[in-house]
Amino acid sequence: MRKENETWNNKTSVSIICMLVFIVMIMTCVNACGFFGIGSTSWKEEVLLHDGTKIVVERYYHLGGKRTLDSTEKRNLDETVTFTLPGSNKKVTWKMDFRDSVPEPNSLDLLVLDIVNGTPYIATNPRGCIAYNKWERPNPPYIFFKYDGNYWKRISLNEFPAEISKVNVIIERPPAKLLKSFYTVEQVNEQNHNLREEIFKTIVRSPLKGKELCPVWFFDGRYWRGAGGLEKLPSYEACVTVCNQKRISMEYCPCKRVFDVDAKGEK
Repeated sequence: MRKENETWNNKTSVSIICMLVFIVMIMTCVNACGFFGIGSTSWKEEVLLHDGTKIVVERYYHLGGKRTLDSTEKRNLDETVTFTLPGSNKKVTWKMDFRDSVPEPNSLDLLVLDIVNGTPYIATNPRGCIAYNKWERPNPPYIFFKYDGNYWKRISLNEFPAEISKVNVIIERPPAKLLKSFYTVEQVNEQNHNLREEIFKTIVRSPLKGKELCPVWFFDGRYWRGAGGLEKLPSYEACVTVCNQKRISMEYCPCKRVFDVDAKGEK
């Protein structure tokens, strides 16, 4: 009986060890494939300014793991864009975080970088519907910034120079296998060739139709979720009633934003 127990214990121990080795091998393989891995990528590109001059911009991404085992590309964690202001040695940097998990507005794709009278300007587009709602649903769907010498300051469409009109940077990060270390203006345009929507070609200054925009999403204190048709209700009051029924606190209820109501409850 004792021998049988020892034999059983030995077999059990061997099985456990084999299972642990197998798990380690699987995790190592998955990690080597980049599913959980963290990396980076970078390149330089020529940017054609509105006056016909060019600057060179360096773009650097921190990358997270792949979204699924079938994914071919890693997801963006953040981006840093650096360039030197013409006629000076001053380096200017733009940084953007791409995590949907944080409630703060983020996840902006760079569309345009230009310089007017020595002042840098950029135009960006929210990446995905969560980002679009974080930035309070701009229409046309751009977020504009002006560099004041120290910081990037958000500005309105009316403050964005009219002479800046064309998208002039690579919008979608090139696939890792096809990435070049340097892109000319012509190659930048080629990278954007498959982007058919007008908002990714020029700065559209007129509002888009509602069907062309993302549906309403809101942050409930823990997650971002769809508004569930709140935007289709007949009034602000009806919207608030539904929020109360669903136990969504007024702190997070999107009705004010959906029906353009100020803090006092007035339109």
